[in-house]
Amino acid sequence: MKVGYFVPCYIDALAPQAAKSTYNLLKRFDLDVVFIEQAACCALPLTDMGYEKKACKLEDNLYPLLKGYDAIVIPSGICTEQIRDHFAADVSNEENMKIRNSVYDIVEFLHDVLKVKSLPWAHFPHKVALHNGCHSLRYLKHARPTELMEPDFSKTEDLLKLVDGIEVTYATRKDECCGFGGTFSMWDVSCSGQMGKDKVHDYANNGIQYVTSADYSCLLHQQSIANKLGLDIKTYYISEILNGDV
Repeated sequence: MKVGYFVPCYIDALAPQAAKSTYNLLKRFDLDVVFIEQAACCALPLTDMGYEKKACKLEDNLYPLLKGYDAIVIPSGICTEQIRDHFAADVSNEENMKIRNSVYDIVEFLHDVLKVKSLPWAHFPHKVALHNGCHSLRYLKHARPTELMEPDFSKTEDLLKLVDGIEVTYATRKDECCGFGGTFSMWDVSCSGQMGKDKVHDYANNGIQYVTSADYSCLLHQQSIANKLGLDIKTYYISEILNGDV
C-alpha cells in the first residue's frame, strides 16, 4: 500500500516530534510511506470563520500534493475532518473526491484499515488521561460521545490498551471541550481560557500527570495552560506513546 504522509502546517511548526513519531510508527507496518514534503494549511481557520471562497483557494493548492496514493494519513484529527468533510473547491471533480475519501487520521488508519492488534515495542507504565477532541469524537467517530445512547466503543482507547503497562483514564467530564476550538481561542479568549483551566485542574485533582490525544491542537492548548498554572502535567501525542518514544 502506498501511503502519502501529510503533516499539517501547525504540526510541522509546533509539534515536529508528533510528526516524526507518526511517520516512524507507519514505517513499522511494511508500508510504502511517502512523506509529502510541502506542509500546507488545510484551510480550517478560514472555514471556521465562514470564509469559504478564501478557503477554496487553499484547497486548490492542496489537492495536487495529495494525488497518487492509496491512502493519505494525517497526524491531526481536525485537519483530517476538514479535508474529508468541508472541502468545497470543485466537488464535482472525481479525482478530488477520491482523495477526500482516502484521507485518514492515524487512529482511523491503525484501527480501521490496518486493524492493528499488537504494539510489542510500546511500553508506558503510567496512568494516562485520554482526551478525545471534539472533531475526532463527533466527526471522525473515534469513540462514542457520552450524550448518545449507543453501544460504547473507543478506537483510541483500544489502541492505547495495546501499550504495555498503560492505564487509560479520563477527566471527570470526559467529553467536555478543552476550550481550544481553533479561532474560538482567539475570538473569545476568556471563555476558551477558563475551559482549559477547568480541564487541566480536573486532571490535577484526579492525580493525573500524563495526557494524550489524537488532536495535538487540544494538547497544545492544555499544556500551555498547565504550564502557566504550574501544574505537573505532561501531554503526548498518541503516536508518541504508540511508537514507544516516551
